[in-house]
Amino acid sequence: METFVFLFSFSALGILYAMNTTPEFQEPYVILWIGVAVLVIVFLFYFLITRGNPPKDILFFVFAEFSFTCIIDLTSALEYDGIISGFMEFYQKTGEPYLGTAYAIMMCYWDGIAHFIMYLAMISRITDRKAYRTLGLFWAGSLCANMSVFISGIVAGKYGSDIRPAFWLNFLFLLMPVWGAITLFTRPKDRPLIGGYNAQHAQSMKLIWRPADLILVLFLLAAMAFTVLRGLVALDSPLEACSVYLKHYEPYLKDPVGYPRVMMLHFLFYGLPLLGAFVYGLLKPGCTWMSDWTMFFAGAMIQCQWAHIGGSLHPRTTAPFRIPNDAFWSVLAANLLYAVTPILVALRVQSNPYFFLKIAPFPGQTGLPNSEEKDTKYKDK
Repeated sequence: METFVFLFSFSALGILYAMNTTPEFQEPYVILWIGVAVLVIVFLFYFLITRGNPPKDILFFVFAEFSFTCIIDLTSALEYDGIISGFMEFYQKTGEPYLGTAYAIMMCYWDGIAHFIMYLAMISRITDRKAYRTLGLFWAGSLCANMSVFISGIVAGKYGSDIRPAFWLNFLFLLMPVWGAITLFTRPKDRPLIGGYNAQHAQSMKLIWRPADLILVLFLLAAMAFTVLRGLVALDSPLEACSVYLKHYEPYLKDPVGYPRVMMLHFLFYGLPLLGAFVYGLLKPGCTWMSDWTMFFAGAMIQCQWAHIGGSLHPRTTAPFRIPNDAFWSVLAANLLYAVTPILVALRVQSNPYFFLKIAPFPGQTGLPNSEEKDTKYKDK
């Protein structure tokens, strides 16, 4: 099925070409209604072809539908970068002109490549009746961050006064991953939550004897400080440190397109509490929520940092807002480390989860038989 979805998704190119060569299809409201009609038709197509063997997971239709739109996003990015032409000139003018910003181009590359691969992988696992919850949470975090920054940046940035009807289609791509995240968070975990001897041994070790966790805690604390600094810059703080950082390191934070500022505020108000919670989770044994939330946040962070770093380096970003040459490598290293830190934490939790499990009582744990008979209970002795 994933092969079929892959091939069918490229039919989007035919629709784009037809709209690009037909003037009647290029009016703003016509674009909106064609977009709605295409989404409905694609859904009905997948619904009808799977009636004989319906998927066990309703999210299959979301992944199949969004695979189709990934090709549209990839086409948009490639056309804005001058690699291809003849598909989306009309959309650049009367659809969503803000897709031509450096941030949006990098966002479209991520959606057209990374999200597309995720969709195909999850469709494959659904078809094979295999679990995909962990990958699904990574995708949900990535797309939720993607669309929340994108929509907020459009409204708050310089394109807020030039919103076209096609803008409203973006809310579907925000609501679906939110619904998907809620669905996945409420499902049973892929792994057990209860540990035994191995979990007890792992949780008996202090942080000083867990050097990998100690390093991750230090990285998380540094990420929290970096988040606060850039958040204050986005809030126009008069602190000297903020002014120096903005002028000499990341002037891109004040790009009038609005996306960098909105992203920093997302990190400040949503990312900062999560980073602090992860520090707590590495210090306090038995935090079973770590496996889900670290994966969700890792997806959000890598998507945001991809678009942020790529946008600041893209030639469509005007020279005054690019990283200064003398600070290029330090800013790039800081941003890469900031992006990698949540991923390292998520990999740590997934690869060796014993510290984050609840410990079940087992025979001999208290020196007495583990039995429900009254004459062996400690309290009755």
